[in-house]
Amino acid sequence: MLELFIQYLSFEKRYSPHTIGAYEHDLNQFISFADIKTIQDFQEVNSFLVRGWIVQLIDDRISNRSVNRKLASLRTYFRWLRKEGIIQVNPMAKIQGPRNEKRLPVFIKESELDLSKTSSLFSSDFCGIRDELIFELFYQTGIRLSELIGLKDIDINEQHIKVLGKRNKERLIPVSKELAQSIRLFQDLKRKLHIESPKLFTRENGKDLYPAFVYRKINAILGSLTTADKKSPHVLRHTFATHLLNRGTGLETLKDLLGHANLSATQVYTHNSFAQLTAVYAQAHPRGMQKSK
Repeated sequence: MLELFIQYLSFEKRYSPHTIGAYEHDLNQFISFADIKTIQDFQEVNSFLVRGWIVQLIDDRISNRSVNRKLASLRTYFRWLRKEGIIQVNPMAKIQGPRNEKRLPVFIKESELDLSKTSSLFSSDFCGIRDELIFELFYQTGIRLSELIGLKDIDINEQHIKVLGKRNKERLIPVSKELAQSIRLFQDLKRKLHIESPKLFTRENGKDLYPAFVYRKINAILGSLTTADKKSPHVLRHTFATHLLNRGTGLETLKDLLGHANLSATQVYTHNSFAQLTAVYAQAHPRGMQKSK
């Protein structure tokens, strides 16, 4: 029955492979905890059993955010089971997850991403040119890891890139003349090396990139630039958003650039932006400056 649910997520809900993988992992974890062997066993699941799972997750030091994500997977599955007539009562109806910890997005300082620092990190061969372009696309467009891997040559023109985001929603992100030129030069290099692939980015052998490959590249690059605790493609997405807000970009515009479904997801960046404004005020205003002792 789980296989049918995964098909439902893939073909009807059109979730991304990453999201589907998370659902499958969460549900298998609960099935193991509840010792569910047959589809009929789901009829015996009640709120007490679910709460017991929550307690175990918290005892295992799983973060509240991750616990709530797992509960969201469970809610979706039990709603589907009830729609399919497998269960009569949804055991998730009265379940509330733990309160999420308030966590601000990690971002890199502008000074740490100065072009004079970043450009010296890359070689002039295929891998170096590709890796630098990957880095710049993350920072200059704020796209997600899955979106970058899915980029195709036909998605690129002189003014923008076309990105296929969550729920297969397309959006256009403007690119600078310099970035568009870098993309065009990289495409020329692929043709010279006879790398035939519809994807913009590939490995040297022409095969597709995969998430762990790109993550390792960005982690190594940021490791040479910053002492931030997190060094990932998503940190560059946070950095893109924070730097735009700090320079006056409106929330609605940023929401569209990031591909957020609603404004509440974008508003988290205003906390970082306000912290930046506070720091500027403390340095600039006569009553705000820190007095040296």
